[in-house]
Order: sequence, then structure tokens, then C-alpha cells
Amino acid sequence: MTIETGFDSNYRKVMVAARRARQLQSGSRALISTQSTKPCRIAQEEITAGKISYEKIEAPIVKPLIEGPAVPILLS
Repeated sequence: MTIETGFDSNYRKVMVAARRARQLQSGSRALISTQSTKPCRIAQEEITAGKISYEKIEAPIVKPLIEGPAVPILLS
């Protein structure tokens, strides 16, 4: 597990901003002073200011064990 401050993709940046925006909506205080009142914009500004980091957890990839000749098909 490592603490990351830079983002390796725009997707990860959006996911971190969305999670931070939810925290702000739930009552967390902003880490920067801003003119905006919208949680999403405040989260974006916090990321731009370098106040937000995230944990990257290195989880091992586990392939499912399939026993038998085929995978069952469920019919509805």
C-alpha cells in the first residue's frame, strides 16, 4: 500500500474527487478557502492545491477456480 499524490489516470482523479465531494456533503470541512459552495468544485480545487492524496492498495490477482468441463448457464 502506498500513498499517492499524483494521478495515473483521469478516471482515478475523478473517482477521488467524487469520494471527497461525498465527504464534503456529509459535513467534512474544506481543506482550502474557496469562493465555491459546490462540493464537487471544492474537491477539485483541493486536488489542484495538492491537499488530497489516496492510498493505492496492491491486491493480488486471483483467478477463479473452475471445476468440471463447462460453466453452467442459467436460463430464466
